[in-house]
Amino acid sequence: ENESVYLFNRIRIVFGQFCRGNPSNEKRTSDMWGSGHYGASRGDRIHKGVDIRCEDGDDVFAPFDVTVDRKLKVYSHNRYAAIDEGMELWGEGLCFKLFYVRPDQTSGSVKKGERIGTMLPMQTVYPGITSHIHVQMCDRTDPTQYF
Repeated sequence: ENESVYLFNRIRIVFGQFCRGNPSNEKRTSDMWGSGHYGASRGDRIHKGVDIRCEDGDDVFAPFDVTVDRKLKVYSHNRYAAIDEGMELWGEGLCFKLFYVRPDQTSGSVKKGERIGTMLPMQTVYPGITSHIHVQMCDRTDPTQYF
């Protein structure tokens, strides 16, 4: 008559450090250009990611073991050419995109904490903004829970 109780541990997935100068993944709050939280207003649209503070030129790291899927073009207008790069990655069962990052590679595996790219010069396009990378889930759901 012994009853067995099975407990299933739920592992919470959390992004590791993205930018060299921001070990705790501090988010961009509000500045003259807007706010960095998911759902923030962008005029006629809604912000579909979370902005993580990152200095222009900083090394960007893999937040956990990842596979680089492809390089991305963020914008379709030449005005933004200086920051018009990003990458799509898979890891921990998640597909996510990083904007404003020049990838070191466009495919292959990278271990947690290894460099995956360089933060692009955001100040040249948006003077006075809090420089940041944009983290967006591939399905555009809210990534806040992973920080």
